[in-house]
Amino acid sequence: MKGRLRQHLLVAAGVLALALGLLGVLLPGLPTTPFVLLAAACFAKSSPRMHRWLLNHRYLGRMVRDWEAHRSLPLRVKWVSTTLMLTMVCLSAWQLQGRLPLQALVLGLGLVGAWVVWRIPTRRPAGAPSATHH
Repeated sequence: MKGRLRQHLLVAAGVLALALGLLGVLLPGLPTTPFVLLAAACFAKSSPRMHRWLLNHRYLGRMVRDWEAHRSLPLRVKWVSTTLMLTMVCLSAWQLQGRLPLQALVLGLGLVGAWVVWRIPTRRPAGAPSATHH
């Protein structure tokens, strides 16, 4: 019974994470990628069928397969995601003119999001020399 409960909780957590990730496509302060990757991790431990579905998803599958293969992000992806995220955060803050606490919250969350992206290991391009070579 304990194993089934754990499985159901992981599936529920995966569905919730996936829903938040999809909301992140529309809401500027909510990141998409970490939630989709969290959903994939939950599904990998609880539902091979849902994990396979996510791996083969037309839009999200590539991101999940790439993460599971490398556990890192290319530098270009970090720059593009940070630029898009901070652009949307700044536009949102601009829309909240006159509401300083909300502006500060949106900007702060945007900075946290950028910090999270840059904490993820950076993948060197294929064939690039390693930093350990002298």
